[in-house]
Amino acid sequence: MCRKDKFQLHTERVVSHSTHHTDSAPTGRRTFLHQAGWTAGFLGLGRYLQANETSSSSKRVIQPYGPLVRDKAGLLDLPSNFTYDVISRSGTRMADGMKVPGKFDDMAAFPGDNGRIILIRNHEVALDQPNFGPFPKKEVPSHLDSDLLYDAGGNNETPHLGGTTTIIYNPGSGKTEKEFLSLAGTDRNCSGGTMPWGSWVTCEEPEDLHKSDRTRQHGYCFEVRADPELGLQKAVALKAMGRFRHEAVAYDPGDGSVYLTEDRDDGLLYRFVPDRKNDLSSGKLQAMCLKNHAAADLRNYQPKPKRVITEGQDKLISWVDLEDPTSPKDDLRVQGFKKGAAKFARGEGIFYDKGAIYLCCTNGGPTKRGQIFRILPSSSQHPAASVELFLEPGKSDLLTSGDNLCVAPNGDLIICEDLVSPFSKEQLPHLRGVTPEGQIFTFGRNPDAKNKNEFCGSIFSPDGEILFVNIQNLDHTFAIRGPWRT
Repeated sequence: MCRKDKFQLHTERVVSHSTHHTDSAPTGRRTFLHQAGWTAGFLGLGRYLQANETSSSSKRVIQPYGPLVRDKAGLLDLPSNFTYDVISRSGTRMADGMKVPGKFDDMAAFPGDNGRIILIRNHEVALDQPNFGPFPKKEVPSHLDSDLLYDAGGNNETPHLGGTTTIIYNPGSGKTEKEFLSLAGTDRNCSGGTMPWGSWVTCEEPEDLHKSDRTRQHGYCFEVRADPELGLQKAVALKAMGRFRHEAVAYDPGDGSVYLTEDRDDGLLYRFVPDRKNDLSSGKLQAMCLKNHAAADLRNYQPKPKRVITEGQDKLISWVDLEDPTSPKDDLRVQGFKKGAAKFARGEGIFYDKGAIYLCCTNGGPTKRGQIFRILPSSSQHPAASVELFLEPGKSDLLTSGDNLCVAPNGDLIICEDLVSPFSKEQLPHLRGVTPEGQIFTFGRNPDAKNKNEFCGSIFSPDGEILFVNIQNLDHTFAIRGPWRT
């Protein structure tokens, strides 16, 4: 059968399943991505891109899988021979009797028993969005223990509507076997990070940190264990990790520290050093500084001669302690500035891989198309910790406004773009890729230009054979497979 005929069969399958809304029926086209190291191959990426900055964008733009093929279901355009299953949708009934909340966001994948995969997914639901939350009537259902929620309301307050759901997925059958609410009563759970002891740290990104009149303050991290039997877990704020507009976290197995991003136009990069291994309840919170350059502005909004760092350049870094990590004034970053911490432009996705930490800053760079930084923590192989401006897209509109990011097993970086970039000619949300050689490609596209959809939550299965990703507002979770290049 020719390639075209294969695709026609796949798209017919998409249409069939997309109109049949059951909790576990897989929908559609599958693709295949792997999770593995890329650090060594990317060592020269910034320099490669810098050398091509004045060249035609076509010199850095490639099509390793060919062009995207239109999905007749109108959900997810992928290269030919790549397919997906829709494994979860908002509004469907879960095992605990509740409906899947909306506003899907970042996500983690863990190995389960008998080949199952445990996914923990964030829901970025705000207090004024009850139709997207688990409690559409703005009250905790009687069958739930309200003591398990971080903020269940009370005193004429309604419960907060953010949190997480857990999905038990069978990759053999391509079906979701179970879904349930696993964290509740939190605010706008945006991103987070995977901990190697089998938990997901989910982060709040509140809008009103400095003026909230709620009984309980928000702006914290919470830990959710990857356990198919626990059900709704007690939400305990990890206050030592700071109170601010959190985005994502990345765990460094080298020393057990956790790196945290802040989604502010003048945010910091934080590091949490726990008092005890594998215990995030207490420790020291720090902010990153450039050595010999106090309060450096790494956003690169300044005229070129005044910029602190350029693409491909690296700088030595140090860390400064923060004394009041739970300040009610939303001034943690101000504390850091006064101590010489560096400014970043909307730090969002952060990902650890083989000794390096990659950080997306959505609005960074002179044109605000975004930046990717690469942090090398100190180690026996790299005694002096440093930060490199890894990628700063210029006039090319292929890669803009990076958000969540992760690594494919062949070394490619997969990036979810934040909403629809104003620089994109298509005005459609995309999944982009960057090869170890610094070439940029498009891997996926949602063809809906009306609903401001956004790719988020990209993460690979533990065996590296499936890429899971969410589309927010559409609120579908996809399992993608296919002929990933080696």
